[in-house]
Amino acid sequence: MNDLAPGLYVVATPIGNLADLSERAAAVLNAAALIAAEDTRVLGTLRKRLGLQAPAMSLTEHNVDSRIPRLLEAAQTGVAALTADAGTPLIADPGARAVAAAHEAGVRVFVVPGPSALAAALSLAGFDASDAHFLGFLPRRASERARRLAATAATAGVLLFFESPRRLARSLADLAVTLDDPPTVVCRELTKLHEETVRGRASELATRFEGTKGECTVVVDVRSWAPESDSSEVVAYLREMKRAGAKRSPAAAEAARRFGVTRAEAYGAWPESDG
Repeated sequence: MNDLAPGLYVVATPIGNLADLSERAAAVLNAAALIAAEDTRVLGTLRKRLGLQAPAMSLTEHNVDSRIPRLLEAAQTGVAALTADAGTPLIADPGARAVAAAHEAGVRVFVVPGPSALAAALSLAGFDASDAHFLGFLPRRASERARRLAATAATAGVLLFFESPRRLARSLADLAVTLDDPPTVVCRELTKLHEETVRGRASELATRFEGTKGECTVVVDVRSWAPESDSSEVVAYLREMKRAGAKRSPAAAEAARRFGVTRAEAYGAWPESDG
């Protein structure tokens, strides 16, 4: 590989199987003067495999702001690598703030794409992913989980989220209750020795994955789910929007998002008068 230009390189790492690391990713990591990762203990396995000499720096939610200057300093004169614990960086980790800071400082940012648990899970699920929405990790509280799921399902076709094995069964049970037991796929330990992909109704999977172990990605088909709505609330909201001078189309779009109805339903509920 030719000499690399100075900059911050966002490098995807394997989500389980180390053989998935690309040649380009290995070359960038070998050329790096500094490698940042959320958990340097996880990075340690990759460092040993490649014989990396560059120092590793942890970049967590609690220290990212204080450590960005060191990362950018390395990127201004040489190669600085930003990796994920597993998969593609900036998905459910604090690296986005470092990349934003690099752009603001005029530091060049490069990407070395590769493994992604999200893309892998979508491929395995077999659902139409043209309108997929990623939720990251769901809220810990059951009531907040239910609200988040219902609000997002109202405007999305497929939901994806990461979940810890300790909370997986509870989250699947919440899916069953909140979204009328939708078709669901659980991808566990992707690309690892005990990889498992199971498809079924959320309630069935909640029972199956009680007390499970390993990293989990969940894909949910919510295309057939329709939220219950109180049409009087929609009409009252649109009436207030009209009185405030709002236009019909954008007001209907906002009502659809807020109350979980279709835009056509909201558009049709636009009051002809202010009475």
